[in-house]
Amino acid sequence: MITRAALGVALAAATTALGAAPVCADPAPAPPAIDPAVTATALVRAETRGPAWERLYVASAAMRRLVPVDVLRGAGDGPRPTVYLLDGVEGASTSGWLTEGDAARFFAGKPVDVVLPGGGVASMYSDWDRYDGTLGLNRWETFLVDELPPIVERYLHSDGRRAIAGVSMGAQAAMMLAQRHRGFYRAVAGMSGCYSAADQVGQAVTRITVASRGGNPENLWGPPDSPEWAAHDSFLRAEDLRGTAIYLSAATGLPSPPDLTAIATAHDVAGALQAAGGGVALEAGARTCTERFAARLAELNIPATVRYIPAGTHSWPDFTAALPSAWDALAAGLGIARTWGPR
Repeated sequence: MITRAALGVALAAATTALGAAPVCADPAPAPPAIDPAVTATALVRAETRGPAWERLYVASAAMRRLVPVDVLRGAGDGPRPTVYLLDGVEGASTSGWLTEGDAARFFAGKPVDVVLPGGGVASMYSDWDRYDGTLGLNRWETFLVDELPPIVERYLHSDGRRAIAGVSMGAQAAMMLAQRHRGFYRAVAGMSGCYSAADQVGQAVTRITVASRGGNPENLWGPPDSPEWAAHDSFLRAEDLRGTAIYLSAATGLPSPPDLTAIATAHDVAGALQAAGGGVALEAGARTCTERFAARLAELNIPATVRYIPAGTHSWPDFTAALPSAWDALAAGLGIARTWGPR
């Protein structure tokens, strides 16, 4: 049973920290354009962005457009495993893991290739029931499972071992994709996410995530009583994660030293304080979600590595600090022997 208090935490967290549009918001941006010329999935071009960092442009037949995909090449000769790393609700063309989360520096020298798809704003990285007038044509599950891996793994000469991880919205999506495609990923990591979709809390958080960027939640998985909500619920379908290495983490919402430093050094301290308040609420909600999902896995005797962090908000300084432990768990799940130095 979902308590009124738990629902209140989830609603407060989502509404404050997901950035629901203010009353006088600017008009919503146009949805991503459908390109009638895109009829087949293919790698269109590649650009060098930095040491071991490339930007690929992949034509998606499912979404009828070019999708930007950044890749970080790993260290060492020969084929390597692949980690797909998903962004949060902003879903910019360049992943927040690269612009805010220090992923390029962190993965340098690691024996793994990292794939970071861009442009998934408020999409839940899912296949939507219908086209959305603001968020466009979303067929992210098809793209991430069927279209992208053959192209990017061939380009990187990958060895076939793969894992998936994400933060916030991307954490929910990573767990959902691992659950819906049992055995496709050897390991999955969710940082500061919620993992239900069909109950009161899960529907509230998911619907607000979509609506916060102007989308219509009923275009996602249909009306609230549609079976699609349960089909995308990792809590209800946790049994499908058996055999996959699972990592979960969440903080408390209490500001950490990196949070305080970021606020103190911000150009707009007042704005930073306001944003931090939203981060406090959402991380507290993510902690409740994570505890509940971890308890469900334990009830089913499904092994998971769970890390509860004593301080931290729903913000990039804390997501960055959470990445090393998530990587350790993913590496173990991929069968990678630890050969790298201090993190």
